[in-house]
Parts: sequence; structure tokens; C-alpha cells
Amino acid sequence: MNSISVRALLVRGMLAGLVAGALALLVAYFLGESRVDAAIALEEAHSHDHGGGEELVSRTMQSTAGLATGVLVFGVAIGGIAALVFCYALGRMGRFGPRATAALIAGAALVTVYLVPFLKYPANPPAVGNPDTIGKRTTLFFLMVALSVLLAVAAVIIGKRLAPRLGAWNATIVAAAGYVLLIGLAHAFLPSFNEVGKDFPATLLWQFRLATLAVQVTLWTTFGLVFGYLTERLLVPRAGEVTAGRGTADRAAAAAG
Repeated sequence: MNSISVRALLVRGMLAGLVAGALALLVAYFLGESRVDAAIALEEAHSHDHGGGEELVSRTMQSTAGLATGVLVFGVAIGGIAALVFCYALGRMGRFGPRATAALIAGAALVTVYLVPFLKYPANPPAVGNPDTIGKRTTLFFLMVALSVLLAVAAVIIGKRLAPRLGAWNATIVAAAGYVLLIGLAHAFLPSFNEVGKDFPATLLWQFRLATLAVQVTLWTTFGLVFGYLTERLLVPRAGEVTAGRGTADRAAAAAG
């Protein structure tokens, strides 16, 4: 794939990420922010320190401009990264076209980058978690993300090497089983945190975590669909263009003959 195609795909990936980020922003605002407000209100109701300093950034700013900036920038960033992965993966994942390749990359990213770490270290709303452990929890979460991505890449490489001996289906099963086994071991041996207070409503916690999951599902699903559409229009010539090209070539050959 030449540099022009890579540049064009990168631009389309970032554009698809922007669109995906915009839809994810709507989901985050309408499903997540009300749960965040409820958790903050609960935290303030149970806090004994009512003389805290003035907020540097207002809650209104956090839930609007701050949320929009974070989600949209994240969408553009993951769109660019996923586009570069697409450039490498296209044609190396079997006989999948641009749309199927984009969908597979988006689905794999959702599972490895978010869902697997989420199962070990789920998102918590305000008022949940010990402030003294936030650094450790953040480090372990990103460690889980790195392990998940690296093990997924290793599983793909091993699956491709086993395919000539075992067949594509059996090699995929073996590689996937190895990934699940190693991720299970990581889940078992990495430290866990259970810092949810007894007085924190379980329903609110569950709704907040479902909202964060909905945001990520919306983001990656939209990206896969939009990026697949854009890449197919770029890389797969339409029937009319193919017919016109063949007609031009035929006329040129006839003139030369």
C-alpha cells in the first residue's frame, strides 16, 4: 500500500473516529451524566467536609465542553490508530474486503482494549474508590489493556503459523483458547479492588457501568461501520468505473492494433 493510500486511509479513519465520537458523546451525555450527578450528590450528602474550596472547573463545564472535548479527541485518536492497523491488516487476514476488515478490527479493539480490562477493573462513578489507591488502580488497568492487546497480537501470529498444519478453523480455535487462558490467568493473579461502600446503591453502580459500556460499544460499532464504508469507496472501484476503464483500455488496444 503506497503512501498516498495510507494518508487517505488515515484521514478517513480520523473522520470516522470523529463521527463515532459524536455519537458516543450523545450516549455518554444522556445515559452517563445523570448517573455521575447522582453519585456526586450521594458523595456530598455523606461527606463531613462541607467547607471545601471552590471548584476549579464547574460541574456544568465538565459535563458539556469537558466531556465533548475528551470524547471527540479520543474518537479521532483511536480512529487514526485503527486506520494504521487497517493498512497493515488488509489482505493479511484472509479474503476479507475493506468493510469486513474494518468490522473485524473494530470488534477486536472493543474486546481487547475495553471489554477484557473492564471485566477485571470496571469503571466506577464518583464516591466509589479509595483516593489513595487511584494511582495503583490506573496503572493496573492500563497494564491489563497492554496485556490484552499484546496477547491478542500474539494469538493472531500463532494462529497464522498454525494454519498450514491445523487448518484455518482449528488454528483459530487454538489461538483463541490460548488467549482466553492467559487472560484468565491475568485476571486471577492481578490484584483486585473492592472499594464500593455498603451504602452505595447497587442499582446506580450497575447503571453507571452499563452506561460506560454502552459508550464504548457505540464508539467502536459506529467506527467500524463508517470506516468500512469510507474505505470501500476508496479502495473498491464501482461497477461503472470498472466498465469505463475497460472500455478505454479496449479502445486504446484497438487503436494500437
